[in-house]
Amino acid sequence: MVVLDIEGAGRVFRSGRLRVVGLDDVSLRVSAGEFVAAMGPSGSGKSTLLRLAGGLERPTSGRILLAGRDLAGLGEAGLAEALRREIGFVFQEANLLASLTAAENVALALELDGVKPKAAMAGARGLLDSLGLGAVGGRFPGQLSGGEQQQVAIARAVAGGRSLLLADEPTGALDALTGESVMGLLRQRCATGCAVVLATHNVRHAAWADRVVFLNDGRLAGATGPPAGPECLLGTGQVR
Repeated sequence: MVVLDIEGAGRVFRSGRLRVVGLDDVSLRVSAGEFVAAMGPSGSGKSTLLRLAGGLERPTSGRILLAGRDLAGLGEAGLAEALRREIGFVFQEANLLASLTAAENVALALELDGVKPKAAMAGARGLLDSLGLGAVGGRFPGQLSGGEQQQVAIARAVAGGRSLLLADEPTGALDALTGESVMGLLRQRCATGCAVVLATHNVRHAAWADRVVFLNDGRLAGATGPPAGPECLLGTGQVR
Protein backbone atom coordinates (compact mmCIF):
# COMPACT_ATOMS: atom_id res chain seq x y z
CA MET A 1 0.00 0.00 0.00
CA VAL A 2 1.26 3.47 -0.88
CA VAL A 3 1.32 5.60 2.28
CA LEU A 4 2.85 8.78 0.84
CA ASP A 5 2.48 9.92 -2.77
CA ILE A 6 4.10 13.22 -3.71
CA GLU A 7 3.00 14.29 -7.19
CA GLY A 8 4.99 17.04 -8.91
CA ALA A 9 5.30 19.06 -5.71
CA GLY A 10 6.84 22.51 -5.75
CA ARG A 11 7.33 25.07 -3.02
CA VAL A 12 8.21 28.70 -3.67
CA PHE A 13 9.04 31.15 -0.89
CA ARG A 14 8.58 34.88 -1.46
CA SER A 15 9.86 37.89 0.43
CA GLY A 16 9.05 41.11 -1.34
CA ARG A 17 10.50 40.77 -4.83
CA LEU A 18 12.73 37.88 -3.79
CA ARG A 19 11.58 34.47 -5.04
CA VAL A 20 13.27 31.35 -3.67
CA VAL A 21 12.46 27.88 -4.99
CA GLY A 22 12.52 25.42 -2.09
CA LEU A 23 11.28 22.42 -4.06
CA ASP A 24 10.76 22.04 -7.81
CA ASP A 25 8.51 19.40 -9.40
CA VAL A 26 9.37 16.53 -7.07
CA SER A 27 7.51 13.21 -7.30
CA LEU A 28 8.03 10.38 -4.85
CA ARG A 29 6.09 7.35 -3.63
CA VAL A 30 6.71 5.61 -0.30
CA SER A 31 4.96 2.36 0.58
CA ALA A 32 4.06 0.85 3.94
CA GLY A 33 7.11 -0.67 5.59
CA GLU A 34 9.55 1.18 3.32
CA PHE A 35 12.50 3.23 4.55
CA VAL A 36 13.53 6.07 2.21
CA ALA A 37 16.49 8.37 2.85
CA ALA A 38 16.69 11.81 1.24
CA MET A 39 20.23 13.11 0.85
CA GLY A 40 21.66 16.37 -0.42
CA PRO A 41 23.68 19.42 0.65
CA SER A 42 22.32 22.09 2.99
CA GLY A 43 19.61 24.06 1.22
CA SER A 44 18.89 21.26 -1.26
CA GLY A 45 15.26 20.92 -0.15
CA LYS A 46 15.37 17.94 2.22
CA SER A 47 13.60 19.68 5.11
CA THR A 48 11.10 21.32 2.76
CA LEU A 49 10.28 17.90 1.33
CA LEU A 50 9.55 16.54 4.81
CA ARG A 51 7.48 19.56 5.83
CA LEU A 52 5.33 19.21 2.72
CA ALA A 53 5.02 15.45 3.22
CA GLY A 54 3.81 16.03 6.77
CA GLY A 55 1.37 18.81 5.99
CA LEU A 56 3.33 21.43 7.93
CA GLU A 57 3.53 23.49 4.72
CA ARG A 58 1.39 23.45 1.61
CA PRO A 59 2.92 23.02 -1.85
CA THR A 60 2.58 25.90 -4.29
CA SER A 61 2.17 23.31 -7.04
CA GLY A 62 1.48 19.58 -7.19
CA ARG A 63 -0.20 17.36 -4.62
CA ILE A 64 0.66 15.50 -1.42
CA LEU A 65 -1.41 12.35 -0.91
CA LEU A 66 -1.55 10.50 2.41
CA ALA A 67 -2.98 7.01 1.89
CA GLY A 68 -4.68 8.34 -1.25
CA ARG A 69 -6.11 11.50 0.32
CA ASP A 70 -4.97 14.93 -0.85
CA LEU A 71 -3.77 16.80 2.24
CA ALA A 72 -4.88 20.09 0.67
CA GLY A 73 -8.46 18.85 0.55
CA LEU A 74 -8.72 17.78 4.18
CA GLY A 75 -9.44 21.24 5.60
CA GLU A 76 -7.94 22.49 8.85
CA ALA A 77 -9.76 20.01 11.10
CA GLY A 78 -9.03 17.04 8.86
CA LEU A 79 -5.38 17.98 8.50
CA ALA A 80 -5.00 18.43 12.25
CA GLU A 81 -6.46 14.96 12.81
CA ALA A 82 -4.12 13.43 10.22
CA LEU A 83 -1.15 15.08 11.91
CA ARG A 84 -2.22 13.70 15.30
CA ARG A 85 -3.15 10.18 14.25
CA GLU A 86 -1.22 9.25 11.13
CA ILE A 87 2.00 11.27 10.86
CA GLY A 88 4.88 11.35 13.32
CA PHE A 89 7.82 13.78 13.28
CA VAL A 90 11.32 13.42 14.69
CA PHE A 91 13.66 16.42 14.48
CA GLN A 92 17.32 16.95 15.33
CA GLU A 93 16.34 18.05 18.83
CA ALA A 94 14.17 15.60 20.79
CA ASN A 95 12.00 18.42 22.23
CA LEU A 96 10.72 16.32 25.12
CA LEU A 97 8.78 18.09 27.87
CA ALA A 98 11.26 18.46 30.72
CA SER A 99 8.62 18.24 33.46
CA LEU A 100 7.32 14.86 32.26
CA THR A 101 8.97 11.45 32.47
CA ALA A 102 9.81 9.55 29.30
CA ALA A 103 6.65 7.45 29.65
CA GLU A 104 4.55 10.54 30.34
CA ASN A 105 5.93 12.24 27.21
CA VAL A 106 4.81 9.27 25.12
CA ALA A 107 1.50 8.95 26.95
CA LEU A 108 0.70 12.60 26.28
CA ALA A 109 0.71 11.89 22.53
CA LEU A 110 -1.90 9.19 23.11
CA GLU A 111 -4.00 11.39 25.37
CA LEU A 112 -4.11 14.03 22.64
CA ASP A 113 -5.59 11.31 20.43
CA GLY A 114 -8.40 10.89 22.96
CA VAL A 115 -7.05 7.92 24.94
CA LYS A 116 -7.87 8.06 28.65
CA PRO A 117 -4.85 8.80 30.90
CA LYS A 118 -4.58 5.37 32.52
CA ALA A 119 -4.82 3.56 29.19
CA ALA A 120 -2.44 6.06 27.59
CA MET A 121 0.19 5.40 30.24
CA ALA A 122 -0.21 1.64 29.84
CA GLY A 123 0.15 2.01 26.08
CA ALA A 124 3.20 4.24 26.46
CA ARG A 125 4.95 1.80 28.76
CA GLY A 126 4.11 -1.08 26.43
CA LEU A 127 5.54 0.81 23.46
CA LEU A 128 8.72 1.73 25.34
CA ASP A 129 9.12 -1.91 26.38
CA SER A 130 8.68 -3.10 22.78
CA LEU A 131 11.43 -0.70 21.67
CA GLY A 132 13.82 -1.79 24.41
CA LEU A 133 13.33 1.46 26.33
CA GLY A 134 11.40 0.16 29.32
CA ALA A 135 14.24 0.98 31.70
CA VAL A 136 14.04 4.73 30.98
CA GLY A 137 10.26 5.12 31.26
CA GLY A 138 10.36 6.61 34.75
CA ARG A 139 13.24 9.03 34.09
CA PHE A 140 12.95 12.69 33.20
CA PRO A 141 14.58 14.00 29.98
CA GLY A 142 17.38 15.64 31.99
CA GLN A 143 18.31 12.19 33.31
CA LEU A 144 18.60 10.68 29.82
CA SER A 145 21.49 10.69 27.37
CA GLY A 146 21.04 12.44 24.04
CA GLY A 147 20.49 9.11 22.31
CA GLU A 148 17.93 8.00 24.86
CA GLN A 149 16.06 11.28 24.47
CA GLN A 150 15.95 10.85 20.70
CA GLN A 151 14.75 7.26 21.01
CA VAL A 152 11.95 8.38 23.34
CA ALA A 153 11.10 11.08 20.80
CA ILE A 154 10.74 8.36 18.16
CA ALA A 155 8.47 6.38 20.50
CA ARG A 156 6.34 9.48 21.00
CA ALA A 157 6.22 10.08 17.23
CA VAL A 158 4.87 6.61 16.46
CA ALA A 159 2.56 6.26 19.49
CA GLY A 160 -0.91 5.29 18.41
CA GLY A 161 0.22 3.33 15.35
CA ARG A 162 1.03 6.20 13.01
CA SER A 163 1.58 5.08 9.43
CA LEU A 164 4.18 7.67 8.38
CA LEU A 165 7.30 8.73 10.27
CA LEU A 166 9.29 11.74 9.05
CA ALA A 167 12.77 12.20 10.54
CA ASP A 168 14.73 15.39 9.80
CA GLU A 169 18.44 14.91 10.63
CA PRO A 170 17.50 13.12 13.89
CA THR A 171 21.10 12.10 14.63
CA GLY A 172 22.80 15.42 13.94
CA ALA A 173 23.60 16.07 17.60
CA LEU A 174 24.56 12.47 18.46
CA ASP A 175 27.81 10.54 18.36
CA ALA A 176 28.28 7.84 15.73
CA LEU A 177 27.42 4.85 17.93
CA THR A 178 24.30 6.45 19.37
CA GLY A 179 23.25 7.57 15.90
CA GLU A 180 23.39 3.99 14.70
CA SER A 181 21.09 2.89 17.53
CA VAL A 182 18.57 5.53 16.47
CA MET A 183 18.77 4.26 12.89
CA GLY A 184 18.12 0.75 14.13
CA LEU A 185 15.02 1.97 15.91
CA LEU A 186 13.72 3.67 12.76
CA ARG A 187 14.38 0.46 10.86
CA GLN A 188 12.46 -1.46 13.49
CA ARG A 189 9.40 0.74 12.90
CA CYS A 190 9.47 -0.22 9.22
CA ALA A 191 9.19 -3.85 10.25
CA THR A 192 5.79 -3.01 11.78
CA GLY A 193 4.54 -1.50 8.50
CA CYS A 194 5.34 2.15 9.20
CA ALA A 195 6.69 4.14 6.24
CA VAL A 196 9.80 6.15 7.15
CA VAL A 197 11.34 9.10 5.31
CA LEU A 198 14.69 10.28 6.67
CA ALA A 199 16.51 13.49 5.72
CA THR A 200 20.23 13.03 6.29
CA HIS A 201 23.66 14.00 5.03
CA ASN A 202 25.27 10.94 6.64
CA VAL A 203 26.06 8.11 4.19
CA ARG A 204 26.29 5.53 6.99
CA HIS A 205 22.79 6.37 8.15
CA ALA A 206 21.42 6.38 4.61
CA ALA A 207 22.75 2.81 4.32
CA TRP A 208 19.93 1.70 6.63
CA ALA A 209 17.35 2.70 4.01
CA ASP A 210 15.76 0.58 1.31
CA ARG A 211 16.16 3.44 -1.12
CA VAL A 212 18.04 6.72 -1.33
CA VAL A 213 16.88 9.79 -3.27
CA PHE A 214 19.12 12.77 -3.95
CA LEU A 215 18.03 16.39 -3.90
CA ASN A 216 19.94 19.31 -5.38
CA ASP A 217 18.62 22.86 -5.66
CA GLY A 218 15.13 21.64 -4.86
CA ARG A 219 15.02 19.03 -7.61
CA LEU A 220 15.15 15.27 -7.39
CA ALA A 221 18.52 14.37 -8.90
CA GLY A 222 18.21 10.60 -8.86
CA ALA A 223 17.54 7.51 -6.81
CA THR A 224 19.38 4.33 -5.96
CA GLY A 225 19.53 1.53 -3.45
CA PRO A 226 21.25 2.29 -0.16
CA PRO A 227 24.97 3.09 -0.06
CA ALA A 228 27.22 0.16 0.80
CA GLY A 229 25.94 -1.40 3.98
CA PRO A 230 24.70 -4.62 5.55
CA GLU A 231 23.20 -6.93 2.92
CA CYS A 232 20.12 -7.46 5.05
CA LEU A 233 19.22 -3.79 4.55
CA LEU A 234 19.15 -3.89 0.76
CA GLY A 235 15.77 -3.39 -0.86
CA THR A 236 14.11 -2.12 -3.98
CA GLY A 237 12.06 0.92 -4.78
CA GLN A 238 11.29 3.38 -7.49
CA VAL A 239 10.90 7.11 -7.80
CA ARG A 240 8.41 8.32 -10.35
